[in-house]
Amino acid sequence: MVAQDLERIIDGDGHVMEDIQAIIDRLPEAYRSDSAIRDPFPPIDHLHSSNKHKVPDGAFAPVGVEGWKDFLQDLAMDSTVLYTTRGLGFGKIVSKDWAIVLARAYNDFMYDTYMKNQDGRFQVMGLIPLQDTQAAVEELTRISKDYGMCGAMLPSTGAQGMQSHLGNERYWPIYEAAQDLGMAIGIHGGGHDNMLMDDMSPYAPVNALGHPIGQMVNFAGIIFNGVFDKYPGVKIGFLEAGCGWLLTCMERFSGSWASHIQYDPNGRFLQLKHGERVHDYINRHIDEGRIYVGVEGDELTLPSAVRFTGNKPYIFSSDFPHEVNNESCKAEIAELRENQELSDADKAAVLHGNSLAFYGLK
Repeated sequence: MVAQDLERIIDGDGHVMEDIQAIIDRLPEAYRSDSAIRDPFPPIDHLHSSNKHKVPDGAFAPVGVEGWKDFLQDLAMDSTVLYTTRGLGFGKIVSKDWAIVLARAYNDFMYDTYMKNQDGRFQVMGLIPLQDTQAAVEELTRISKDYGMCGAMLPSTGAQGMQSHLGNERYWPIYEAAQDLGMAIGIHGGGHDNMLMDDMSPYAPVNALGHPIGQMVNFAGIIFNGVFDKYPGVKIGFLEAGCGWLLTCMERFSGSWASHIQYDPNGRFLQLKHGERVHDYINRHIDEGRIYVGVEGDELTLPSAVRFTGNKPYIFSSDFPHEVNNESCKAEIAELRENQELSDADKAAVLHGNSLAFYGLK
């Protein structure tokens, strides 16, 4: 391990603040005429808009390309992988036709704005219309071959449009296509309704619990329905929920499967090797580069998680420009670098190595 390994940073989960009019301008004419006076994306939930609370100075700033370049330079980051902001509620879209054209317009906007004629410091996770599986596969293929995007985001919540957890068989063609194209799938939280917290206030616990709950449900569906067995080349990341939920899942899944082993005459579910428990199964897929988890620099459980799973899955995520600013991100990076419970190899893996592996970056 050389010293510069700890200096290199790749941001594995940043966010674009969309230019809504620019996206509308890229919709087909029939849709543009109906959407010019409103946001084409559905609300993420009612909880984000019904609370007044303080956030760090500069958080949620409407940064564009130049603002992102300034952030990367200030924090000495090599690059960032950009996820949507408004599209975190994409799973709530009911109309398949609307989902298809909006995903295409968003991806065109992201390529034109953040990838075309830029310096390569921006990578993009596109949107795909999972409301229509075949159309999702087609869009995933288009953004890979035409735009060179590194993957696609799937929302962890969105009952109306998604209809089920992400381990459901209806989504398997997406994982097969991602495997064949060598693209990453990033599952990202955002909407927190329909989680028994619809009347909860203040907002802080909603935010705290909403992200990991969504990830735990989808992780369970993906693990127990054997997605990684069926598509051994697929790489799936679970973003913006920390890493504590992963340890909870591994412990609970192992105990529950030991006492509730599903009769499986047709091999529909996960396939454990002889003597393997579910936490061993998860660790095997982590070690083989299929499971990734977004973390920030101040994760209390990160050292424990690394001891249990190794350092391969964890990806540093700035979340800029959401609930953070330059100074808070610098503090998180400093805390990670100074963490005496992590080795230099652990820190280098989190700061950049695992992002290279997950997103297939050069």
